[in-house]
Amino acid sequence: MPSFHTAVRTFTMPKSLNESLAEPGNPQLAKDSGRSHDGAKKATDEYTKDQKNPLASDQPQHKAGITFAAQDKLPKLPIPELEGSTSKYLAALKPLQSPREHAETQQAVEEFLKAEGPELQERLKKYATGKTSYIEQFWYDSYLNFDNPVVLNLNPFFLLEDDPTPARNNQVTRAASLVVSALSFVRAVRKEELPPDTIRGQPLCMYQYSRLFGTARVPTENGCHIGQDPDAKHMVVLCHGQFYWFDVLDDNSDLIMTEKDVSINLQTIVDDAQQTPIQEAAKGALGVLSTENRKVWSGLRDVITRDEGSNNADCLGIVDSALFILCLDYTEPASGAELCGNMLCGTSQVEKGVQIGTCTNRWYDKLQIIVCKNGSAGINFEHTGVDGHTVLRFASDLYTDTILRFARTINGQAPSLWASTSPDPSKRDPNSFGDVSTTPHKLEWDMVPELSIALRFAETRLADLIQQNEFATLDFAAYGKNFMTGMGFSPDAFVQMAFQAAYYGLYGRVECTYEPAMTKVYLHGRTEAVRSVTSESVDFVQTFWAENPPQQKVDALRKACQQHTANTRECAKAQGCDRHLYALFSVWQKALDEDGAEAASSTGLSSNGYSSPVEGSSERDPASVVGSPGRDSLMSVDGDESHSVRSNGNRVRGNSSPSRGQNHNMPLLFADGGWDKLNNTIISTSNCGNPSLRHFGFGPTSGDGFGIGYIIKDEGISICASSKHRQTKRFVDALESYLLEIRRVLRMTQRRGTSPKASRVREASATRPKPGSRLKSRGRVIKAHEPGKKTPGTMTPADESAAASDDEGLGGYGFFDAGMLLQALQARGEGLDDGSTKPSESATVNARRREIGKKLRLSEY
Repeated sequence: MPSFHTAVRTFTMPKSLNESLAEPGNPQLAKDSGRSHDGAKKATDEYTKDQKNPLASDQPQHKAGITFAAQDKLPKLPIPELEGSTSKYLAALKPLQSPREHAETQQAVEEFLKAEGPELQERLKKYATGKTSYIEQFWYDSYLNFDNPVVLNLNPFFLLEDDPTPARNNQVTRAASLVVSALSFVRAVRKEELPPDTIRGQPLCMYQYSRLFGTARVPTENGCHIGQDPDAKHMVVLCHGQFYWFDVLDDNSDLIMTEKDVSINLQTIVDDAQQTPIQEAAKGALGVLSTENRKVWSGLRDVITRDEGSNNADCLGIVDSALFILCLDYTEPASGAELCGNMLCGTSQVEKGVQIGTCTNRWYDKLQIIVCKNGSAGINFEHTGVDGHTVLRFASDLYTDTILRFARTINGQAPSLWASTSPDPSKRDPNSFGDVSTTPHKLEWDMVPELSIALRFAETRLADLIQQNEFATLDFAAYGKNFMTGMGFSPDAFVQMAFQAAYYGLYGRVECTYEPAMTKVYLHGRTEAVRSVTSESVDFVQTFWAENPPQQKVDALRKACQQHTANTRECAKAQGCDRHLYALFSVWQKALDEDGAEAASSTGLSSNGYSSPVEGSSERDPASVVGSPGRDSLMSVDGDESHSVRSNGNRVRGNSSPSRGQNHNMPLLFADGGWDKLNNTIISTSNCGNPSLRHFGFGPTSGDGFGIGYIIKDEGISICASSKHRQTKRFVDALESYLLEIRRVLRMTQRRGTSPKASRVREASATRPKPGSRLKSRGRVIKAHEPGKKTPGTMTPADESAAASDDEGLGGYGFFDAGMLLQALQARGEGLDDGSTKPSESATVNARRREIGKKLRLSEY
């Protein structure tokens, strides 16, 4: 029935980003000349050190413009050489194919290089002239033409660490703190005071930050578009599936409320939401509709907005144009896996036939900050216009600002993260705020029959989707980046080989694996696909699982890691094969779409971009070059993931993965089985995070695959794995067992006196001439026992770890099966240490102080 109309200011509908993401087929233009990495670096170097790093300065000097200072100088994404891309394509496929399959792919590549390849390459170069990026529009099209629900398919999540100040780890206090920090970040972006991201002093593209707030993914009958209200100054709060809004910024993008004011508003909203029984509120939880198939959701939005100026249309406009969504959940997930599931897709709990889980308390078309009842918080974001690296900066600055604001309550001279801050709202002239409304308003939708029925069916479909997926987490604390680098390995490559070894140990085979590498050193750069399976990685897993000496296993691991690192560096320089080949395929497809099958090999292209209608199920293979929904990485340097082209277990080939039966004049390269294989990712991974995050993850990218988000910390590794019930917990257990076993193997082959992070004072102590102090000569020096020797009645920590890994093995398959028993027994040779002390003589006691007692080897942790 019609609802009571509250005093609602009229909001403009989100503006379409016609200059960039806008609608499929409209690429952004940019001049080609005057761009270089040196030029971009010089543009940011014109700013002072304090302006580039306000936190390091006691009194940062305000100067706007630094955020986007390098944009006009950043070089464009280079188009790789055709021969180089096809060579890398063959190398990526070789370990995944049988000799016969690979021979067929080689023939297809040779044919492509002789026939259509050079022509498509020239067309791509012509198309890219004057545009920001040769791949950008094709990339957006692949996302925006994706019809299946974005939840669990496209949107990734971050799980933040708890607030370090325990008193703030309750829902309202934590949420208010995060909101104030988020608004300070919005202000810094809008005033262009946010220092640019850099890698080794090289500025990165900051374009994505301009598309982080006030945006919404809006479905239409012909695919989605991204809308934005660049002047948005309100936020929307979801609580028990009910919608509320209030203003938080003025027209100058200054904060108009203190943290206490925000807390009062949020507590008021929580109290009001509890007045409606949760079973009753669930019947009007319209956020569930954002989880529907995109075309279905488009039709429902038409129902909501069909009467211009109606209550429903205004309510939808307020939600679409909000800076972001704050979701206040009433649950307290207990385990890490439950927390991750809650941040990714919400919980499903049906009581008396009604869904009361947190899955009804979401709006997946926008950036969402999610806070549980116990203060646990996370971020879920729409991935079309932003990558994980961008949202990671946002999350990191939120967490850092929270700590620094608390520090300033203790010491007013504590530094600030921001170059300038808003005027204190409590000291401003009331007339200076302008037309704002800080009192919370509840949006009361008119639940017409079409919406009520649609909501019911959307919820049951969502509950199905949630039940089809499972999550498992691993908080590995035995070692982390410091140990890996101390052993001479790239941490990311080391963990990637762990995924390969664990999977091979469970299934006896390797599968197509994807990891994104960030390419934001280029204008509008996104990611390139790193293919983790190489001939070297296959040799490693086979060597590791066979009866080989420890040194041979370590040597194989080192070669595999070196190759992975080399591949990652190439991809970070935009010299991978995936994006390039996908762009060539898109150029061919565009010609086909525009002029018919014959034109694919005979006509040129307009420079207006490309739009690909999706046939049948639009679940595409994002691991494919399509560059799927994103899981981004900081170390792997960011990215998006692959969502497999599958429906009900059967492969449905869309435009991004054509089948032989569709080929018309399709180049043989794209019709070959290798193209399908590389575009069907089974192990989709992404490395993204830092100490501000507990976990990061995403849904599986194919029906029979795993989605693995991981964070490599100094002394640990956080892993969140998902799959459609492919024994996810068992896979994570296998990972943990491998990580412990490889440490034991490394210790057997590389003895170190101290841990990599230990103070070098130990080296000085060992090499310093024997001092003459009589007092310092007293006492028995203790050290960790040397492996291979035993003291009667004791076992050293090193021996215990070796024994545990021998007995536990990988996921139940002990290393006795892997040929490790002989080496393990040999490594534990019996023998007593000659630790007896020789009598000292008073005349030489100072010179012989280090010979008194038994010197123990320091344990390696």
